[in-house]
Amino acid sequence: MAAQKYHGLTEGSIPKQMLLFALPMFISSLFQQLYNAVDSLIVGNILGDQELASVASGGSLIFLMTGFVFGISAGAGVVIARYFGAQDKERLHKAVHTTVAIGIVCGIFLTAFGFFFTPWLLELMATPDDVMPHSVLYFRIYSLGCITVVLYNFGACILQSIGDSRSPMIFLIVSAVSNVILDLVFIWGLGGGVSSAALATVLSQGLSAFLVFSKLIRLGRQGHEYGVSIRSIRIDFPMLKNVITQGIPSGIQNSVTSISHIVVQGNINLFGAMAMAGCGTHMKIEGFAFLSIMCFSMALATFVSQNLGANKPERVMGGIKFGLTCSIISAQIVGVILFFGAPFFIGLFSANPEVIYYGSSQLKIAALFAFVLAIDHCSIGILRGFGRPIIAMGIVLAIWCLFRIVFITGMLHFIHDIFVIFWTFPLTWSMTAVLFVYFLYRETRRLQRNAIPDGMV
Repeated sequence: MAAQKYHGLTEGSIPKQMLLFALPMFISSLFQQLYNAVDSLIVGNILGDQELASVASGGSLIFLMTGFVFGISAGAGVVIARYFGAQDKERLHKAVHTTVAIGIVCGIFLTAFGFFFTPWLLELMATPDDVMPHSVLYFRIYSLGCITVVLYNFGACILQSIGDSRSPMIFLIVSAVSNVILDLVFIWGLGGGVSSAALATVLSQGLSAFLVFSKLIRLGRQGHEYGVSIRSIRIDFPMLKNVITQGIPSGIQNSVTSISHIVVQGNINLFGAMAMAGCGTHMKIEGFAFLSIMCFSMALATFVSQNLGANKPERVMGGIKFGLTCSIISAQIVGVILFFGAPFFIGLFSANPEVIYYGSSQLKIAALFAFVLAIDHCSIGILRGFGRPIIAMGIVLAIWCLFRIVFITGMLHFIHDIFVIFWTFPLTWSMTAVLFVYFLYRETRRLQRNAIPDGMV
């Protein structure tokens, strides 16, 4: 079989290359969102609202457990993309294998952390007593599969960094379909509970990790420097410094943001199990609205980093303009659809009027401001591609974390209304968008003066 060769994003039509790269990531994100939604959909319709609350309210907990590690993988992706664009084969090989080694270590740690600290984290979120037993059981089983989640994401990050977004898409489709089948077999067919939903997710995530590393190992056997050789998996400490420098700010940003979400979730929990179920379901649906946002954010990070490595500043500018425009327009189109269809979409998960009220109210408010969130996340991706993750981290920590927590906690003392929480999100999105526009303008002005950012090459 002929060896497979990837040419990246440094040549050809910018719109064509960007869309061909972003579209598989959009489809991947779609199926990953289905991954997250299918448990809630089946659990809510077959097992009931209490079980739905125990599963649906845990999005913040899962992000807390995985956010830091995924930030590290994002940093590794920027490093790999930069070396790939510069055609620095030796450093590219070291970056890939250091990334895999980091993923293994992080996956083992995250699995142990999640299993042993789940009860404490759920108590921190003020999880109601009637929901707590199911929540502990679900997330402890889910934690056992954290190592496969981490390995898949690190492996997919490597492939996407060299311009292959199609393979991760295929692996996620296979995994998501298997998740649906296993959920139906375990819960509907065998009469299992929330533990069965967690087990189905763990098994399907394991399948995706197996598929992505089978691909990387096959590329390694074909002699590609971006493939994986088992014997070469080790941490190269100078390369580790590069990855950490790019990844730690993103990891801190993700982790502290997730802590902010846990504090917000704790405030939501004070309004009862139906508010938990409705708002947790909103988070599942909201993820679909932001699929295009996240895929263009990831595409922009890779596009910018590869073309900086190839020393093509004009191409960087063209990619930024096109990616931002596409993300803003597509996000708001989906936002309009979700605004008008909010009760229907929430009703797919639960027929309880109170659950539908809470979920659709929050979804309508968020959907109106999808374009603002597109600006935010694409700016984060662009700044990562420039090798400036600290800027993005500082803005997000100041506004999305510190200000959001203080504002919600303070306002609820005076106005005990869940809509205070709902409206705080678009408020903080808008504040960060203003800051991101300023810093993007500053960085692109430097680029136009042919000042390629310092970094990995």
